[in-house]
Amino acid sequence: MILIIDDDAIVRSSLSLLLKRAGYETEALASPEAALDFVRHTSPDLMLMDMNFSLTTKGEEGLELLQKVQVFCPTVPVILITAWGSISLAVRGMKAGAFDFITKPWDNRQLLSSIETALELRTRKTINGLPQTRRELDALYDFSSIIGQSEALINVLSTVARIANTNASVLITGESGTGKELIAEAIHKNSPRKKQQFVKVNLGGVSQSLFESEMFGHKKGAFTDAQADRTGRFELADKGTIFLDEIGELDTTCQVKLLRVLQDQTFEVLGDSTPRKVDVRVVSATNADLPQMVREKTFREDLFYRINLIQVHLPALRERKEDIPLLAQFFADRQSAQNRLAAISFTSDAFELLQTLPFPGNIRELKNLVERTILVSGKNRITADDLRGQTTIQEIVTPSATVQGMTLDTLEAQTIRNAIEQHNGNLSKAAKTLGISRTALYRRIEKYGL
Repeated sequence: MILIIDDDAIVRSSLSLLLKRAGYETEALASPEAALDFVRHTSPDLMLMDMNFSLTTKGEEGLELLQKVQVFCPTVPVILITAWGSISLAVRGMKAGAFDFITKPWDNRQLLSSIETALELRTRKTINGLPQTRRELDALYDFSSIIGQSEALINVLSTVARIANTNASVLITGESGTGKELIAEAIHKNSPRKKQQFVKVNLGGVSQSLFESEMFGHKKGAFTDAQADRTGRFELADKGTIFLDEIGELDTTCQVKLLRVLQDQTFEVLGDSTPRKVDVRVVSATNADLPQMVREKTFREDLFYRINLIQVHLPALRERKEDIPLLAQFFADRQSAQNRLAAISFTSDAFELLQTLPFPGNIRELKNLVERTILVSGKNRITADDLRGQTTIQEIVTPSATVQGMTLDTLEAQTIRNAIEQHNGNLSKAAKTLGISRTALYRRIEKYGL
């Protein structure tokens, strides 16, 4: 049963009719007092709650009601109802524990999708017996492109298994090179949208001037260089999934434009004033500290809460060292197949060496090191010495050196310093050697004062 709390009789009537047609049982109440009396003896499956119950629009009554109903129904998801101009109020509600927010006038399809997602996630949280091992996960889900069986990775895959079948927006966080795109693809491949498009957009590579054309498309003649019609990424992803990589690189002007389409999944093609609707699931990824960017006012708080309904954090490779041999062998097998080489193996000391390296570039750096060693050595059996000849961190892999007492930050800083020196200050080449982006390298240079 869904509890509707709104002092507007028309809103209560409209929501009740919509939800009953969708097959839900409803109860509609007009005041915070009535709502509190209700939840004292009955626990609904979900609540739709207005944020304003007086002539003022500050929403304090709504926030107070949210806190009180959570005392009686702590596991019941709450979806807030607010006006577009009061999104900051909805953000306060999200901080206080609300599941989602919708703006008036709402889109029926979007509202029903949010309700379905909230109920689905609540149900899955209460289900016992979810897969606990890699074998159990692989028997039920398609994780074929993801290598590893460490506890840290299993925790990530278990989360993906729980959320894949919903429409919840997902934010994937983690250092550069940890495999965020593969996790995004896994979410799509295990969802009801798997037969539709999975559209990838690297927002770090989209300029402000081209953002609308790239994301929403344009009509021929919309601007000087518009020689033909162009279909935008959101339209390409209709009925499927759009993956917004490097979302932390988006400037604030473009963040506003993105927020509007994520809010109601409606956009306008440049040169065409007719609004178009799409049905897309949004998966975002970043290696940036978005909460810090929100505090610094460089990333919109309302956009952060819109994309961050579910967060999946990928561990760094140094936090899942037991997966390194599996990953190294996987990259070696793929390299031998692509270049028609004989089967390639590693000595035990080679695997032991790989597990001692800090890998600031994570899986991408491991891949580069393995492939470079195979091609340069020309050998079918890779030893620790072969790897030493290709790594940029000689000082921690020679017999006379030791990592005892050194922090990971110290190791990472030294690795970056060596890479920069190796390439005579060329940061592009240093970033490529480390297996990280130039942006990620700049952040680390600033972090360590290099």
